[in-house]
Amino acid sequence: MSDLKGKVAVVTGASKGIGAGIAKALGAVGAAVVVNYASDQSGADKVVADIKAKGGKAIAVKGDVAKAADVQKLFAGAKEIFGGVDVLVNNAGVYQFQPLENVTEDEFHRQFNINVLGTILATREAAKYFGPNGGSVINLGSTASVEAAVPTASVYSATKGAVDVLTRVLAAELGPRKIRVNVIAPGGTETEGLHTLGLIGTDMEKAMIARTALGRLGQPDDIARVAVFLASDASAWMTGERLAAAGGYR
Repeated sequence: MSDLKGKVAVVTGASKGIGAGIAKALGAVGAAVVVNYASDQSGADKVVADIKAKGGKAIAVKGDVAKAADVQKLFAGAKEIFGGVDVLVNNAGVYQFQPLENVTEDEFHRQFNINVLGTILATREAAKYFGPNGGSVINLGSTASVEAAVPTASVYSATKGAVDVLTRVLAAELGPRKIRVNVIAPGGTETEGLHTLGLIGTDMEKAMIARTALGRLGQPDDIARVAVFLASDASAWMTGERLAAAGGYR
């Protein structure tokens, strides 16, 4: 049901964390994967190497999803190397937690440009490359938009709320072209970013786990399995949906 042989997937922000996990999972079920990165080439190259080591196909392509020219080059590269595009995973995203009084215009625009504009630009470009059978767009949201009001995450949560709305609107707009658009909302997930923020071992981590029914942080593989499902024909009758992959986080 989740066989993606012959399919081509573009995963943005895939050099580490959830994006890397999704890229490797898609490669494992047969998809040729375009691993997009903005700055971490070594991380992207490692993801490509991991996919190839298991018999898959992958390339790394640099590009800033908030820049239309970069996005155009990303998809042109996918078509040139692999012949087309069938799946887009809009994973690229940034965040910064800070109290309201410290929010700046620059930080607001940085998060909205990558998290929201990047999702729009990549989806617009992917729609040009999807064939007559349509395609699957998978957006990465967050429980911060619905399940949990996180103090100091006002800008980030707003971007993910926007992604939820974009998902519903684009599903309706692109549905006649057989393009499905869904969003995954992860809960607390152990990634390099969480370690960089210094949250592992803190009271905040303990609080997240305490609110998670399954009693642990998520792992990139937990999210990747949901992405594989949404990329495959197993979810062919699903569009405009928001799937929380959060271990029962409330």
